[in-house]
Parts: sequence; C-alpha cells; structure tokens
Amino acid sequence: MILVDPVRLARRQIELDRERTARFPHLFAHKVGRMVASPLALLRGSAPLFYELLERHPALAEGPPGEGWIVGDAHVENFGAYRAGTLTVRETSRSHAKEPIVFDLNDFDDSVVGPWRLDVVRLTTSLLLAGREVGDGTAALAQCDALLEGYVGAAFGTKRAPPQPRCVDALIEKVRTRTRKQLLDARTRVVNGQRRFVLGPRYEPLPPKLRAKAERSFQKYAGRLLKGERVPTEALEVLDAAFRVAGTGSLGGLRVAVLVRGKGGVDGGWVFDVKAEGAPSALKLACEPELDPGNRVCTALRACLARHPRMIGSTRLRGESMFVRRLAPQEDKIDVSSISPDDRTPFARYLGALLGAAHRRGATRAPKTPWNNKQCTRLVHRAVALAGIHEAMYLAYCDLVRR
Repeated sequence: MILVDPVRLARRQIELDRERTARFPHLFAHKVGRMVASPLALLRGSAPLFYELLERHPALAEGPPGEGWIVGDAHVENFGAYRAGTLTVRETSRSHAKEPIVFDLNDFDDSVVGPWRLDVVRLTTSLLLAGREVGDGTAALAQCDALLEGYVGAAFGTKRAPPQPRCVDALIEKVRTRTRKQLLDARTRVVNGQRRFVLGPRYEPLPPKLRAKAERSFQKYAGRLLKGERVPTEALEVLDAAFRVAGTGSLGGLRVAVLVRGKGGVDGGWVFDVKAEGAPSALKLACEPELDPGNRVCTALRACLARHPRMIGSTRLRGESMFVRRLAPQEDKIDVSSISPDDRTPFARYLGALLGAAHRRGATRAPKTPWNNKQCTRLVHRAVALAGIHEAMYLAYCDLVRR
C-alpha cells in the first residue's frame, strides 16, 4: 500500500512555487490562481513534484519496457493545433492556405531520454482527472483503456492510426482562417505607425538593459536557424520586446516576447516566444541530457514529431539557455470539458496514438514485443493511485493558500 501525506505534498508544492517565482515574486499569486482551478490544473503545474513522488514510491514508476525521447510533461492539455511548414516573407494567402495545420504534442520543455511508461502514466493520470471533471469514473476509466489501446497500436506499429476525432476536425477548421492581423491585434496596438505590445496581465515591461540583451540574444538565434528556415535579415529586425506572463509550470521563469518586422507594415509583424529552459522534471528517473536545455527541446521536437512548428531554435539570454519559437494564429487547444460524451473515447484513443507515434519516432530502445493487456491494466491502476493523490493534494493546496 502506498501511503502519502497530501498536506506535506501540498506544502512541498508551495515551496517549489515560491522558489520558481523568487525572481518575480508578484507571479506567485498568479501561479496559485492557476493551480487552484482544478486537480488537473494542479497536475499541470507540478511536474517536478510528480516525479519526486514517483522517485519516493518506485512502485508507481514501474512498468513495461521501452525507452527514448519522452515529453516529460505529458498531459491532455499539452496537445494542440499549430501550423507546420517553412515560414517565408514571400508567402501568399494561397500558399499559406496549403500549408498543413497539425494537431499533435506541442510542449517539449521537459523532454528527456527516458522510459516511455513515465509519459504514459502521466498522460493517463491527467485523463482521469479531466474525465472526473465532466463525467463519472466508469467513463473516465473506459477512456484510459482507449488511450492505452491507441498508444500501443502506434508505438509498436500494430494498428492503423485511429481517425481524427470530430473535436479535432472542428478545432482545425476553427483556426484555419485566423490571420496574422488577428494575432497582432490581440497582443499589440499601433503607436505612431508601429505596433507595440499591450502592457498588462499578459505582457510586462523589460528593464532597458535586459531589453538590449534580449535583442542581441534574438539575433544570435536568427543566425543559428537551419538553412531551410532562414529569412532576410530585415524581416527579423526587432520592433519591440516585453516580459511574457504565460504558462503554469513554467511561470516564474525568464520569458520574453519579441515582435519583429516580418513581412513589413503594421500588419506584417511576427511574434516570437523566447523561453528559459532548465533541467527536465523527470531527470531523477531518466538519462542526464548531453545537450544544453534549449537544444534539448529542439532535438526532442524534431525527433518525435513528423511535422514540427515553424522556426524553432535556441539561444542564450542572461546566462540561461532559451528555446525560441514563432507564434502562429493557428495555435490553439481543445477545451476538454467541452468535448461531447460521444467524442471523449475517440479523443482519448487519438491522444494515445499521437504519444505512441512520437515515442516510436524518438525511440532509442524499443521492446521486441508490444505491451500486453496485463501491463496496460497495471499502468492504469498506477494512474488511478496518482489521480487520487492529486485530488487529495489539490484540496490540501487550496486549504493552505486560502489561510
């Protein structure tokens, strides 16, 4: 029997939250506000504690073999839509429309080479917590079975990929017609003929010295882009930069938004996210990375995804390794609570297949035989235990922060 003290775990998470936001103390309350939204929100924002828990209780980390690049922070909200393909300044509305909009894994900040089962049990735990928010436990467990079925079929190539669920089709159609102007209008305003970030809850001003360092850091990233993704120097001229407040688990780290000229004109700019990367959460149960953090994220993305987002790269800022990506209007996620009951099981199966396919591409040590039903059932049982722990820890966390 696994015995844990949810209050102790909640105190540990608050300690980690304070450490994470120590350089920007005003973000602690912001982090707490996101964590108390639900048990799933707490799971999303507590990946390091999740792996501390697995290390302290090894039975929860046991499972079938298989090793390679893993996401590290696999959960139901780390899948989403994005536009793949090469970004150019010569794109037209016609060529832009032909570029694929992909729905796949979209967050590799915690990626590392490790056991596949760590991703599987974390994703399954998140599915249980999400399922409990919208339905009964029986339905949530059936969705976990579907997730494992989809995963095994894709990871071992034993089954054809399941069809794209209706909710994913609907998301892709929803984002397909979004424009760059809409993205810019949501984040910037025109001042004296040029766009500037709107300061407030999403963006905060950068001190002048950090702003100058951020611009130099971005230009270093631009110089390291792969040959097929390079654009004219003037397209990456920095027009504005701001501190970006985003994420849950990553909240408190150095994160900068950069606005560049792009195609030119007030509606032609491109927005980039420059995000500090540290040690992956699953490091205690995985291999020590040989790459610096920013390069680690890029390498994992390219290894695991058939089509990765545009213009990913890395740089350094104020001594920290940064991962850089260009934001696109098509980026969006599915609100799991809004999925119809008939679509939840197909959606779970599809997520499992996406994770399995990513593991198969990034494998370093693939098992000779597929995982069997008994092994999958045991993984679900471990996810049940972890979901229960997170439900209790969530209530303890809420109680501690309200006092």
